[in-house]
Amino acid sequence: MLVVGSMVGAGVFSLPSRFAQETGVLGALVSWLIAGTGMLMLALVFQSLAVRRPELDAGVYAYAKAGFGEYLGFFSAFGYWASACVGNVTYWVLIMSTVGALVPALGDGDTWLALLLSSAGLWGFFLLVRRGVREAATVNRIVTAAKLVPILVFVVLALACFRADVFAANVRGAAATGSLYDQVHGTMLATVFVFLGVEGASVYSRHAARRSDVGRATVLGFLSVFAVFASVTVVSYGLLPADEIAALRQPSMAGVLAAAVGTWGQVLVSVGLVVSVLGAYLAWTLMAAEVLFVAAGDGDMPRFLARTGARDVPVPALLLTSVLSQLMLVVTAFSDDAFDFALDLTSTLGLVPYLLAAGYGVRVARRDRAGPAALLVAGLATAYTAFLVYAAGWTYLLVSSVVYAPATVLFVMARREQGRRPFSPREAVVLAVSAAGAVLGVVALAAGWIRL
Repeated sequence: MLVVGSMVGAGVFSLPSRFAQETGVLGALVSWLIAGTGMLMLALVFQSLAVRRPELDAGVYAYAKAGFGEYLGFFSAFGYWASACVGNVTYWVLIMSTVGALVPALGDGDTWLALLLSSAGLWGFFLLVRRGVREAATVNRIVTAAKLVPILVFVVLALACFRADVFAANVRGAAATGSLYDQVHGTMLATVFVFLGVEGASVYSRHAARRSDVGRATVLGFLSVFAVFASVTVVSYGLLPADEIAALRQPSMAGVLAAAVGTWGQVLVSVGLVVSVLGAYLAWTLMAAEVLFVAAGDGDMPRFLARTGARDVPVPALLLTSVLSQLMLVVTAFSDDAFDFALDLTSTLGLVPYLLAAGYGVRVARRDRAGPAALLVAGLATAYTAFLVYAAGWTYLLVSSVVYAPATVLFVMARREQGRRPFSPREAVVLAVSAAGAVLGVVALAAGWIRL
């Protein structure tokens, strides 16, 4: 439960304004219903695969490889890893934006001073983990407890200060939110972001004593996350008009509580956010390195990524994780909205691994003749993740292609180490599609057709 526990609360602090920008109460409820159902189906797929294919370690990556071949398995591993790295960027932006309420020079976490301080924190964590903070269960338990307290206090206080008239006025949302479909469509990537990590137990499946524990942890983690995030989003609509919530700086949950109970509420949420984000950053950094480490051990990444230090820390994988996070930190400095850009890109990068895992779930259900219920669950999970790819939109799909395509160099390195030709005919088709997407993405960015 390391990653799931650390994830809860890391993104919840930003949800009120993100939802209020796109939707009202009705749209939020429909969005959570769709996202909750879809992600539950995906969680059940991971639970089923953990039991039906116990020989497959590292979950998301291993399922993609088993179902669709080595190259798409590589893309799944890389995409999941890249998603974790970019997700770490959102944490530093949130911390700097939080402190920016007291130190204006940090702005919304997107100034050059914020970039320098975030970079210092990023490499500080690299040195910390390199020294041997490999199994962080004790730290995680403390962090989880510390951050859940302000979240639960927020929900309780929000309910105590709840105003039915404000909630009723927010049912349809602000005038600019558009139709119900537009509202739901606009919040899909935000819901993906908050659920990222629900499959974290499957990534560490090689450490599990019983595979049934992996599936149980996945489903329990999902249910916990769903309850917390949906509650925070919905109760916020009973405290402030939607347009005021939408205008709040991040972390918007602090602004909502400040409006209800005063400054001390903002301080409580801000402290909880810093604790939450630091814990989440540690967990995601460990998991990202684990994905590269396992993929290298299976021969799908270069061998140097499978090396470990004296304390069993995969130092090269950890270093590459920190390097990509650093690069993305720099990119956010040139974006219009650092936090929203990093959040949406994190979600989009994670969609390919999810889609491939769900598709493999369909294949296993059919191959094992698991029955109509199992096939329906896997089919719904696949349909949901396919809809998310559509909902991501061209901007983030093209930017994701720019990130994905150069990663093929690592795949070619691994193949050459094994004395194999780089690509089979089928893999060459996948390469051509990804390269075309990357070229189009670069051209679109250079020409100004899309903006970060």
